[in-house]
Amino acid sequence: MPHAIFKEKIEKIEQTASKCKHVLLSMNLIADHLAMVASSLDEDDVDKLISSIIDAENVFLMGAGRSGLVSKAFAMRLMHLGISVYVVGETTTPAVNSDDVVIAISGSGETKNIANLGSIVTEIGATLITLTTNANSRLGSISNSVVVIKGRSKIDTGGYFERHIRGDYYDELVPMGTTFEVSAMAFLDACISELMMRINKSEGDMKQRHATLE
Repeated sequence: MPHAIFKEKIEKIEQTASKCKHVLLSMNLIADHLAMVASSLDEDDVDKLISSIIDAENVFLMGAGRSGLVSKAFAMRLMHLGISVYVVGETTTPAVNSDDVVIAISGSGETKNIANLGSIVTEIGATLITLTTNANSRLGSISNSVVVIKGRSKIDTGGYFERHIRGDYYDELVPMGTTFEVSAMAFLDACISELMMRINKSEGDMKQRHATLE
């Protein structure tokens, strides 16, 4: 459910003659949701994620669809920090070994191909960390650590009329898995800031590794 302050914003925006009021409503809802996610994070789980990245021989990112795009964006930033990082599925990605960490991004935690790959990771003995809305999912249950990012995954579409009776605006304003994907992206970008502090890297250091062939 949106916070009370967001409901007030909804009322004000709906009373305007804006031609694109749903853009404003959606952006406000996303901002409201991000604040909720930030306040609900388990700091111990976040610390495990950060520490695992620092200690790993290599870091591997995997996700499907839009979550896959989030994984690639995070991999790029890790590369800028000088961390050895790969995206699962790319042609130049090497084998995963037991000293590596694999980060899976899946809102539902049930995406079949990602869950199957997660099982392989555990067989190898590498560390598996999952970002998901559902810690009790298939991926969550086999992971060494789980970071719960609250939000609605793309398969969580039930209860449409019930949500509208309660005044829940998610269906039209942030459809399918948008809240999870945007929240995961913001969370992982925030993790880059934490990593910068812990490994003593500056924006200048990152710029030196930015692509020159674009």
